[in-house]
Amino acid sequence: MLILLPPSEGKADAGTGRRWNPDKLSLPELNPARERVLDALVTLSGGPDEAAARAALGLSEGQRGELRRNARLRVAATAPAAQIYTGVLYEALDLASLPSEAQRAARRSVLVSSGLWGAVRLADRIPPYRCPIGARLPGIGALSAYWRGELVPVLGAAGRGPVLDLRSGAYAATWTPRGDLAERTVTVRVLHERDVDGVPVRSVVSHFNKATKGRLVRDLLLAGARPRTAAGLVEVLRELKYTVEEEAPAAGRIRQVDLVVTDL
Repeated sequence: MLILLPPSEGKADAGTGRRWNPDKLSLPELNPARERVLDALVTLSGGPDEAAARAALGLSEGQRGELRRNARLRVAATAPAAQIYTGVLYEALDLASLPSEAQRAARRSVLVSSGLWGAVRLADRIPPYRCPIGARLPGIGALSAYWRGELVPVLGAAGRGPVLDLRSGAYAATWTPRGDLAERTVTVRVLHERDVDGVPVRSVVSHFNKATKGRLVRDLLLAGARPRTAAGLVEVLRELKYTVEEEAPAAGRIRQVDLVVTDL
């Protein structure tokens, strides 16, 4: 099973070990593309036009420190991606507290989308950075379009098992499974159901959507789940006591399911 996660805007303040080494990253086919984005980001962040750099990266004036950090990415200390990403989803996943077997499964099965790296595994050592997928970099253009061209041949060869795609919309746009792979892919929308004057009302959640997805991945890893098909993955979610609703999946299309929660 392949599990696709978004990165988090929140990141560790600093790495703890050696400098970034592209030769140590997973998916080495992406290294030339990574180098181009890194060069553009470092040049932009360390350039003379701070206002333009902040605008390109969606930073406020109070976040100019992110530019200084970006400018030093090639010499910055690194840490495993599992420690760099510190947002809500990753707090709920709480990888460090998982048993060793579940941690090994996470390192094998989880890929994290990234505006800078394209995609990394949890054990890949990277420095903290600021490079949202919505950014436009000099010589690169819109990162979403750039990575779409680079990720298709790499992720398109993703194994034979099911794919659990938990990426947010902007990152999901960088790679869309097609054909047979689409039929093996499951996406999840989190709906909150609450009682309003005796009537159940559902709404799409945002912040808590991330926490729910983090707990979902944690539960799958703890259960040692190894479904062989998209239908098998949906069945595992139900066995884990999640309320899952879906329409009949269409041939050649991604399987879209709703996860209904009452507690956030």
